[in-house]
Amino acid sequence: MSSEIVIDIAREALWLIIKCSAPPLIVSLIVGLAISIFQTVTSIQEQTLTFVPKILSIFITLILCGGWIMNNIVNFMTRLFEDFSTYVR
Repeated sequence: MSSEIVIDIAREALWLIIKCSAPPLIVSLIVGLAISIFQTVTSIQEQTLTFVPKILSIFITLILCGGWIMNNIVNFMTRLFEDFSTYVR
């Protein structure tokens, strides 16, 4: 296996990680920002107030995007396993 193949696989894996983690991270960022604005406006400075809405929003996002995330991961792994014979040469 050449170093170009290894670099390509690593690049694809990193891009897959970024692509699959983006929806929950973006939703968490938006919910955290909204709660921070709410806390600033109401002068409530409770640290634990952000946890429950963020967790719920991430769970809902994973329910909605979970199939898409799993499909991307399965396609990547299927390609790796199908090309395994070329990698070990």
